[in-house]
Amino acid sequence: MFWTLPTIMTWTRIVAIPLIVGVFYLPLSEPMRNLIATVMFIVFAATDWLDGFLARRLNQTSAFGAFLDPVADKFLVCASLLVLVHLNRADVFVALIIIGREIAISALREWMAQIGAGKSVAVHMVGKVKTVVQMVAIPFLLFDGMLFGVIDTGAWGQWLIWISAVLTVWSMVYYLQKAIPEIRARAK
Repeated sequence: MFWTLPTIMTWTRIVAIPLIVGVFYLPLSEPMRNLIATVMFIVFAATDWLDGFLARRLNQTSAFGAFLDPVADKFLVCASLLVLVHLNRADVFVALIIIGREIAISALREWMAQIGAGKSVAVHMVGKVKTVVQMVAIPFLLFDGMLFGVIDTGAWGQWLIWISAVLTVWSMVYYLQKAIPEIRARAK
């Protein structure tokens, strides 16, 4: 199940990273670079929903796909955040919160899976809302202009990325609370 259509779509999110970063090094006007990067991010981020849908629809779910999907999402989000920090469109503190949480919770989930308690840190609604807010904030910050002449995406993106950071901490606390009983039991 390494080269199914859903898995290939997941791989595209990883391949997208140098493409999105590379856009900002092209000899184009800043608004054009912003537009291209935004469209690319939206298209590649949409594959997150589509690959899951196709995997279930085509009966092509696999353990490898279940592993790779969240990794691809985290790579895409983290790389985009680093670009935004470099462009002074996102605060480094926000990036540290989001990236640090992703590393910590990924490690926690890995450890919990190894001890047979992975279900206690399964994805929760707060984590899903956090992801949605990130997936709206990032393209707004990449675009960094007026959308339809009325929406200041830079300003909205700033608010949304900070809301995302708060949701990030909230979801991390939630997952840690779920894991604490297992951690305490293993420490004895």
